[in-house]
Parts: sequence; C-alpha cells; structure tokens
Amino acid sequence: MGKKSKNPGKAKSSETAASPAVAYPSDGPSEEELNCLQTSSSSLQSKLDQLTSFAAANDRKGFVENFVPLALTPEDTQGYLEDLTTADEADGQWRNLISEIAAIAAGKGGNNIEGDQVTNAVFFFEHPLLEQCDREVSFVCTNGEWRAEG
Repeated sequence: MGKKSKNPGKAKSSETAASPAVAYPSDGPSEEELNCLQTSSSSLQSKLDQLTSFAAANDRKGFVENFVPLALTPEDTQGYLEDLTTADEADGQWRNLISEIAAIAAGKGGNNIEGDQVTNAVFFFEHPLLEQCDREVSFVCTNGEWRAEG
C-alpha cells in the first residue's frame, strides 16, 4: 500500500509545515510610482476618488452636482450638465474632463501642485489624452467641501 517512513517518528517537513515566505529585495519604486504626484490632502483625494467613481459609472449628473463650484446657480449648473450631455461636443468634453480628473486622482502626469491643499489646490499636469497639452485644474475647499474653482 503506502510507503513507510524509514524514520516513523519524523514526519516529512513538506507535509506538516508551510513553505517559508520568499522575500525579494526591493529595487525601489517603479518609474510609474516615481512619476505620480497625488495630493497630500485625504479629503481632497476622497473627493477626486468620488468624482472618478461618478465618471466610471457615466453618471454625469452626479459628477456635475459634486464638481461645480458651490456658488454656481442652479441654472448655470444645469447648463453645464447640458453641455456635457446634449451639446454637439458633449461626448468629447465629457471624455476629456473625466480623463483629467482620473489623472489628477491617480497622480499621473502631474508636474506640480500649488496651494496649501487644505483650502485650495491647483494641479498642473499633462492632459492624458492630448499630446503636448498642459492643463491646470483648481479646487477650493469651503466648509469642508472640495469643489472646482470657478
């Protein structure tokens, strides 16, 4: 039937103990990690992640309601939403906008972040879809709510 061990009091180590974890020395952060420049503000990062989630769900209304400046009138907010939904260039504008927000959230293509990142932040970055197109997006925090600056 089965083989008997020549040393019955000693079990095979591979049967009773898990293999030890293998550790590899790190060669440091990857080039991609080095090229990321994210905000140091957890509340702003949370807002950017929220906007990215709206974008991933193609929820333009939710995105606009959480993106536009708080001082924007309801009529202007509705007009901006219409620009992103029904205007002739709506799909292109939406695609460019959400790619910019996703890039800012991930820190990709970021060149600099100005501002204290407590009450304001200005992101300078390369547009993720348009070659040689430098962009600037500003956010302000009012009463704990981050919004695009008008």
